[in-house]
Amino acid sequence: MNDIVQVVGAVIERDGLIFCTQRATGPLAGLWEFPGGKVEPGETKQEALRREILEELEGLVIVGDQVASGVWKYDHVTIALTTFRCKLETNSVPRLSEHSAAQWVAPAALGKLEWAPADIASVRAIEELAAIRGSLSPGRVRPAYGLRSR
Repeated sequence: MNDIVQVVGAVIERDGLIFCTQRATGPLAGLWEFPGGKVEPGETKQEALRREILEELEGLVIVGDQVASGVWKYDHVTIALTTFRCKLETNSVPRLSEHSAAQWVAPAALGKLEWAPADIASVRAIEELAAIRGSLSPGRVRPAYGLRSR
């Protein structure tokens, strides 16, 4: 039986849009995802997410509330993905280092992208929240557990 790998993803919001990244390599190359990665031993999910966004996008984020979580079994790995609403720190601009493309997408248009299967629950949660509120506002991201990026 495969071990379950703990993974986190950032639903980065700005001006009512969501930052989406396209995988460059591996079995899921070409599919869209929320940026993030593995939780290392001794890290909280929020700490791992801040570290991963700094490594992948050279960005600093404020990690907010959880969006969705679930376990997905791929042919090559089983992951437990938890996504969190995030906001970029002031003057932080994402730069791609591990993805082939990125774009800011309106919540209602997220379904037009071809998503990695593990991210689909988060996409649906965002679409539902946006339909109820009319949009997602970056001002609604509150730091979870009082944590901020450094």
